[in-house]
Amino acid sequence: MARTTPLAPMIGPDAMTPRAAVRSPKTAELVAGTLRRMVVDGQLKDGDFLPNEAELMSHFGVSRPTLREAVRVLESERLVEVRRGSRTGARVRVPGPEIVARPAGLLLELSGADIADVMVARAAIEPMAARLLAENGTEEAFAELDQLLAEHLPKDHQSDRLAETTGDFHRRVVELSGNATLGIIAGMLHEITVRHTAFLFKERRPVSKADYEKLMRSYRRLMELIRSGDGDAAESHWRKHLDTARGLMLQGIETVKVRDVMG
Repeated sequence: MARTTPLAPMIGPDAMTPRAAVRSPKTAELVAGTLRRMVVDGQLKDGDFLPNEAELMSHFGVSRPTLREAVRVLESERLVEVRRGSRTGARVRVPGPEIVARPAGLLLELSGADIADVMVARAAIEPMAARLLAENGTEEAFAELDQLLAEHLPKDHQSDRLAETTGDFHRRVVELSGNATLGIIAGMLHEITVRHTAFLFKERRPVSKADYEKLMRSYRRLMELIRSGDGDAAESHWRKHLDTARGLMLQGIETVKVRDVMG
């Protein structure tokens, strides 16, 4: 059951002194900034409800319209979810990479970037992630990747889910590396690469049984190297894998734009 977080535990003693009403036009942004920092610091967790309006108004020394404007700011950032007419109030929703994936894709479209740009970016971040995973990964992370290979990826090389599921494997390799920045970048590029791969598999280069088996061998080899703790070998293998894949996936469509893939 979701909890409603009281103000006293989530705000330090110095912050508990009620503030005088501030007439500045930026009052709502200041209130939103304080609540945002509580989410970032983990004082407000995913699924928590904000304290009720009366308590928040008293604490911040603001009017109801100002408080509601602050909550709308957080709602626009997808940090809270407000169910209109509900008595429970605003609920914290901690976003994942998807919050920046769509805007990032749009920026790439507007910039005129082509798919080759995206593939080069992947080749830059994924091998390093493989190294980090080999050197610092946990058994829990390895088990998740093993499960993706065993259960998530389809056994049929002609499956229409192959692009999506292989994309999931690549993304999780980066996210489980422990480097949050690389994970967010991978999440941003995920939809673009999946759409490109799906188009390629369907329209340009259908996956043969031999292709599929080679792909699975490469994935299993990566897992062997990661589990061995050999960062150098894991990085080298994954770089070679991505370089080979890039050549195959760009053949004949080197200048296709991101906007053409995203539709």
